[in-house]
Amino acid sequence: MALSEIKNTEQKEEGSLREIDIHQLATLVRDKRGTRGLREVAKEITEKFGEVSASTLSRVEQGKVPDLDVYMRLCRWLGASPSQFAIHNSGVTAGEANSVTLTTPQRIAAHLRADRELKPEQATALAEMMRLAYEALAQGKFSEEGD
Repeated sequence: MALSEIKNTEQKEEGSLREIDIHQLATLVRDKRGTRGLREVAKEITEKFGEVSASTLSRVEQGKVPDLDVYMRLCRWLGASPSQFAIHNSGVTAGEANSVTLTTPQRIAAHLRADRELKPEQATALAEMMRLAYEALAQGKFSEEGD
C-alpha cells in the first residue's frame, strides 16, 4: 500500500494519524545525504536495507511520497522512527512532540544543498558561514548597534 493512500485517511479518535510530514522526511534525507550523489546514497541504502533507487531518492527530496516499503527503508537509514513523521489531528508531528527536529542552521544547510544553482562545495561553504554567524549571534558576539 502506498503512503499516498494512507496520507489523507482520517480516523475519528483524538490524536489519531492523519498524514505523513513528507517535508520533514525530505529535509532529513537531503541533510543526511549532504554532498554525496544520489546514486552513491541509493547504493548504500540498497546494500544495507533493501532496494531504493537514485530516482526514488530524488523524488523524496522533492517532496513526493514514497511507497511504504521505501519509506520504511529510508526511516531505518535515517535512524528515525516511522512515527516521527506522523502528523496527528492536532497538526503536530511525533518528532515535534518529542523535540526531535532540526536546528535552524541544519535546516538552512539542507536548503542550500538542495539548491540546484549551487555547487556542493558552495552550498557547504555557505552553510558553514551561516552556522558560524548563527552561533556568534546566539553567543551575543555582535551588538545591535553594529559595533
